[in-house]
Parts: sequence; structure tokens; C-alpha cells
Amino acid sequence: MPIHDSASKGYEAGASIYVSGRPDYPPEARRWLGEVLGVGPGRSTLEVGAGTGKFLPLLEDCGGHILALEPVEAMRDLLARDHPGVKAIAGTAEAIPLPDASIDVVVCAQAFHWFASAAALAEIRRVLVPGGMLGLVWNVRDESVPWVAALSAITDPWEGNTPRYRTGEWRQVFPAPGFVFAGECRAANRHVGKPEQVIVQRTLSVSFIAALPAGQREEVARKVRSLIAATPELAESETIAFPYETRMFAYRRTE
Repeated sequence: MPIHDSASKGYEAGASIYVSGRPDYPPEARRWLGEVLGVGPGRSTLEVGAGTGKFLPLLEDCGGHILALEPVEAMRDLLARDHPGVKAIAGTAEAIPLPDASIDVVVCAQAFHWFASAAALAEIRRVLVPGGMLGLVWNVRDESVPWVAALSAITDPWEGNTPRYRTGEWRQVFPAPGFVFAGECRAANRHVGKPEQVIVQRTLSVSFIAALPAGQREEVARKVRSLIAATPELAESETIAFPYETRMFAYRRTE
């Protein structure tokens, strides 16, 4: 299955800054993986849309057999380089090259909105064992903070028809045949670092921004740096904390 242009072009071009520009995940996400999804020793877990492997440290810390599916070659290459203990697989959510009922847990971190379809869910259900778990995870920026809302106002006009968590369109595929909702968990999160890293690089790693021609990307970066310069709490601090909320959704495959 083809993948969206924003993903194929943007992540191919922006793979190198994806890891540093994106936030990690809070301790609550690690507990959720073990206690709700059951990721751990003796269990097999597949991350679909694994990107460069940003979420993999949490899965590796839980233990068990970890596999990572990623369609964009540049991101998959970085994943394989940085996580040699994880098997990196080429493929899409609609065509997972694994046997039926071979996986205990499927996780999609920052990814499900790209392939939220009946076909993808049917394929995920196929590879899950009966009673297996599907976990969906997103780091969502806290736009109640004025400068975060101003940042979104700079980037959002460029989104076009790019699938995003914030539109809520991914929810339309649920309820889905073969899955039952098993709960939602939320946790505060922060990405701490220099403004250039956690704001500018984060912005440039957004798929539809990374896919822009060089001149337009530079214009976006200029506006973001101007926002930083005009915001005292950002301009006067060598290190800042970008506020996020991590949202986690669990679904169980029915018999």
C-alpha cells in the first residue's frame, strides 16, 4: 500500500533530526506498556510505524521479543543502526509480513493517524493472537500555553490533507470488528533542552514541514526563531521545557 506523500517525502528528508527534535515518553508510558498491554519477557511485541525507533527504548526496557515495522527506508536505516537488537521490517500497516496470530502486542507510537483504516486494523488483528493487545500512543502538545499555540499557528497552515492526531479522524475507525476498547491513560510530559532543539528542530521534523521545498522550510524556521526571540520565557532561557500530554489508548483483540 502507498504511504502519504507527507510521510514518504517528509520523513525521508527529516529522518536525521527526528530523534533529537521529538520528546521522549514519561514513566507512566513504561508502566502502561507492562501493566495494561502486557509487554514483557516471554511476549512478542510489534511496533507498527516505528520510525527511527524513538519509542523502542521503552519496549526494550520492558523485555520480550521486539520487532519494528517501518515503510520509510531512511528512518528504518537509522532504527536498525541505533537498535541492533530489534528486527527492523519493511512493510506497511495494511501488509504486515508476519504470520497469522504470531504477535502478543502491537503498538503504534505517533503513527496510527497515518494508517487509521479498516484494512490496517484487519491486518493488525490478523497478526495478533486472540486476546492480544493493540496500543496507540501520542505525545500531544499543550496548546493551553500561549507560545505553544502561537507555534501551532505558524505550522498548521502548511498541513494540507496530512493525517494528524489532532483532527480526531483516526477515531472514526472505532468501534472496529474484532477489537474491544480496554481503556485510556494520560500523563504530563516535557521535552527539556535548548530552544533550537526542542522547538526549531521539532518543527522541522513535522512531516509536512520537512516535505516543503528548502526555501519554504527556511521561512518556517525563521518565523519559529522570531517567536522564540519575542517570547521572554524562551529567549531568556538556555534550557526550556516544551509541554506535552502523552495519551495512550488500549484495545483488545476479541476471540
